[in-house]
Amino acid sequence: MEWIAFGLVVGCLVISAFFSASETALIGSSRASMLRLEKQGRVQAGIVNRLLAARERVIGALLIGNNLANITASALATAVFTAWFGDVGVVYATAAMTVLVVIFAEVLPKTVAINAPDRVSLAVARPMRLIVAVLGPLLTVVDVIVRTLLRLAGKPIGAHQPILSPTERLRGAVDLIHREGGVEKIDRDMLGGLLDLRELHISDVMVHRTEMVKINADLTTEEIVREVLATEYTRIPLWREKPENIVGVLHAKDLLRALRTSDGDLSRIDINAIMLPPWFVPEMRPLSEQLKAFRRRKTHFALVVDEYGEVEGMVTLEDILEEIVGDISDEHDVVVAGVRTQPDGSVIVDGSVPIRDLNRAMDWQLPDDEATTIAGLVIHESRSIPDRGQAFTFHGFRFRVLRRERNRITSLHIQVVPRVEPATGPLRARQAGTSFSLF
Repeated sequence: MEWIAFGLVVGCLVISAFFSASETALIGSSRASMLRLEKQGRVQAGIVNRLLAARERVIGALLIGNNLANITASALATAVFTAWFGDVGVVYATAAMTVLVVIFAEVLPKTVAINAPDRVSLAVARPMRLIVAVLGPLLTVVDVIVRTLLRLAGKPIGAHQPILSPTERLRGAVDLIHREGGVEKIDRDMLGGLLDLRELHISDVMVHRTEMVKINADLTTEEIVREVLATEYTRIPLWREKPENIVGVLHAKDLLRALRTSDGDLSRIDINAIMLPPWFVPEMRPLSEQLKAFRRRKTHFALVVDEYGEVEGMVTLEDILEEIVGDISDEHDVVVAGVRTQPDGSVIVDGSVPIRDLNRAMDWQLPDDEATTIAGLVIHESRSIPDRGQAFTFHGFRFRVLRRERNRITSLHIQVVPRVEPATGPLRARQAGTSFSLF
């Protein structure tokens, strides 16, 4: 009889190990992977998704099953050891069951499950669905008791709100997979840029009016053609009276067609007839909306205006796509050295370089909430327009102004400031004052 009870103890330990592995696997499984597998036709993945959707009932079933198995195993073991060794058998049973439960019913199955949570979840899906169905009435009673106690304690179920938005959680998942080596940096940056489109505005990526290539529409046709050939762009804004007064956009292809139609006679070309009307968009429009607008209008170029209707710059489809895929260059682009890495690990950066581009190139985390360019960040943090040679330290970096032209910072030297670990002992006591010296 004792050997039958001993066999039942082993069986209860196996059942307890099953529940422990199921708990760890279901909690650690990837809902994204399960959703993908379900769409691919895996029936077990669909069961896992339904189990995860009813987490309270699943957790209740796991706890009830696990505790029943452990308690039954302990009671039977106590009976067996008491029959074998008398009253001292209680001590032997307690010691033996503690070792067996911890190793074989907890640590071992959970270690196996945590190393392959998705595979184990798929394996236990069907049995767990049956167990949850069988324990349904008992789980309902337990659920009512738990909700009542939590309500009395002022902790209602369902009041929890996630700390991060779904977008931020997705971004965190991408960063984690990149850190583990599953996603390359370029892919991580592309996914991050895609997620940023709703948060970024046109003003964050536009070309400022001071950097725009514009042509005076009152020039002669020959002069305009010469200006168009001198630039690497295919769409050039035309202005009259003042550079901010944009009256049209000249497309290089339209100019070529006009040259062909006139047999190369520049005097027969009417620039006003071939230039396109300007399209003005507000600077605060999200990039995701502007991307849709580009697709609807089937155009790649727009002029950006502020709340007063004044031209602030221009934005192209390429500017938005570069937020996703990074810098796009072709054989006609003029190479501009914006970021130059130094042998000591520091960088020399043009003041007009966008913060986002610098972060992407150097894998830094400089904030871009208050400023778009790196020069704008220095001006915002210093609350002034620094002179050449001035240096500032903030956000874990040291910024030194190399060149300044009038009110514009044109070149900066940026170096990462090494983190200083907190001192201990006598040195820490000396650091307690406003200043200290090591020598």
